[in-house]
Amino acid sequence: MRHFDCVVIGSGPAGQKAAIQAAKLGKRVCLIEKNPFLGGAAVNTGTIPSKALREAVLHLTGATKRGLFGEFTRVKKRITIDDLIYISRQVVQHEISLVRGHCERNQIELICGEAHFESPQAVQVVRDGETDQISADKFFIASGTRPAMPDSIPFDNKTIFTSDGLIKIGQLPKSMIVVGGGVVGTEYACMMAALDVKITLIEGRNEVLGFLDREITEALMYQMRRAGITLRLGEKVARIEVAKPAAGAGGNGGEPLVQAMLESGKIIRAETLLYAVGRQGTTGALQLDKTGLEVDDRERLHVDSFYRTKVEHIYAIGDVIGFPALASTAMEQGRLAACHAYGVPTCSMPELFPYGVYAIPEISMVGRTEDQLTKAGIPYEAGIAQYNELARGQLLGDEEGMLKLLIHQETREILGVHAIGTGATELIHIGQAVMAYKGSVEFFINNVFNYPTLAEAYKVAALNGLNKIRNI
Repeated sequence: MRHFDCVVIGSGPAGQKAAIQAAKLGKRVCLIEKNPFLGGAAVNTGTIPSKALREAVLHLTGATKRGLFGEFTRVKKRITIDDLIYISRQVVQHEISLVRGHCERNQIELICGEAHFESPQAVQVVRDGETDQISADKFFIASGTRPAMPDSIPFDNKTIFTSDGLIKIGQLPKSMIVVGGGVVGTEYACMMAALDVKITLIEGRNEVLGFLDREITEALMYQMRRAGITLRLGEKVARIEVAKPAAGAGGNGGEPLVQAMLESGKIIRAETLLYAVGRQGTTGALQLDKTGLEVDDRERLHVDSFYRTKVEHIYAIGDVIGFPALASTAMEQGRLAACHAYGVPTCSMPELFPYGVYAIPEISMVGRTEDQLTKAGIPYEAGIAQYNELARGQLLGDEEGMLKLLIHQETREILGVHAIGTGATELIHIGQAVMAYKGSVEFFINNVFNYPTLAEAYKVAALNGLNKIRNI
C-alpha cells in the first residue's frame, strides 16, 4: 500500500487548488480522477463549456450589439450546433492541458480510476480491472455533482435532456421548455432565446434566481420577456412525457413533441425540454459508510467553517458541500481547506464571495441584498447608475444595464453591490475590493475613473445614493 501525505478525490476547481496548495506546502500529494479527462464538471460539462457557448452565441448573433446596429450585427444567418461547440472544444482542451501542466510542475501524482474508501485512512482505486491501495494522513473529497435526473422523467438526450446533454442534441430546435429558473436554467434559456429558439421557462417560485436582489431579478425577467421568453412562474410540473402530435398538426412535421403537464392543469408543448432543477452529489460510489460519514438526500456532505467533515482528517470542498456551488468559490474552498489541514493561517471573507450569472444580460453581486438589509433592520439607501447615463453604455449599445450600491445611511459604508448588463461580472470586483477594506461611498466620490468606461457607474451611483441620504 502506497502512502501519501494528502489524497484529493476529484480534479475539478476545488480539487485542483487543494492539491496544488498542499504540494506548495511540501506535501506528497496524489490527485484521483475517475474520468478519462481532468478538470471535473467545470471544465468539461459546466462552467467552461457553457460560458464558451455563450460567447459563441453573443458573437454569432450580435445579441448585445443590436441596440447600436440592429440585425446587421448577426455574423451568420443560419447557426448550427457545430458552430456553437467549436469554440467550446478549443477552450476545454486548453483548460485540460493547463490542469495537467499545473499538476506536473507541482509534482502531484495523477491517478486515473474510481476511488472508494476502505477505511477512514485508506482508499482503493479501481481502473481497467486493476486496483491500487492508497493510504494518507489527509483526504479532500472534491467529487462534485451531476445534474439531477428523476426516474419519473423519460430522459433520452435527444428531446429530453439535462445541461450535460444540451450540446449533444445535434441541431437547434425550434422550441424548448426549460424546467427550472435557477442559474443553469436561466443561462441556457437566455442563450437559446438569442438563437431564436422559442423558450418557455417553468419555475415553481414566483421569480427566477431568488437569491439575487429583487430589483435585479425584476430587471432580468423584463429583459427575458423582451427576448421572447415565456415565463411560467409559480408553476410546478406534474408530469413530462413525449407525445405524438395529433393528425394534421402543423409546425412540427409530425415529429414527437415533449409535453409538460403542470399541476395547474396547463399543458406546455415544445420540440425539446431541458430539465435544470438541482444537482446531485456524486458521493455514492465513495463508500463513505466505511469512514463514518453520512450524506444528505442529495449526496452532499456537511462541513464546518474550515471545510472539515465530522471525521477531522477528511475535508469536503466544492459543489459536493452545496451552495454556492460556483467554480470561483470552489477554488477558494480548496485552498483554504489545504491551508487549515496543515496549520497555515488564512484570511477568508465568504460574505464577500462574488456571485456571477452568465445570462443575457449577465448579472453579478457581492454583499447583501435590499431584502436582507431590511430584515436585519439596517438603515440603508440605494444609489443607482443606469448604463444609459454612461457614455460607455451608449458606445456598447447597452441602455438597459444598471449598477446599484447599497449604502449604510449613517456610516456611509458600502453594504452591497449589484449589477446587471455588459461586463457586470468584471465590474463587481471594484465594489468587492472597497467592501473588503470597509470603504465608504466617499471613495467613489473622491476618485477619478477612466472616461468613457462602465466603471464610471460607481461614481454615478455613489452620487445618486449620497444625494438621497442628504435629501438633495
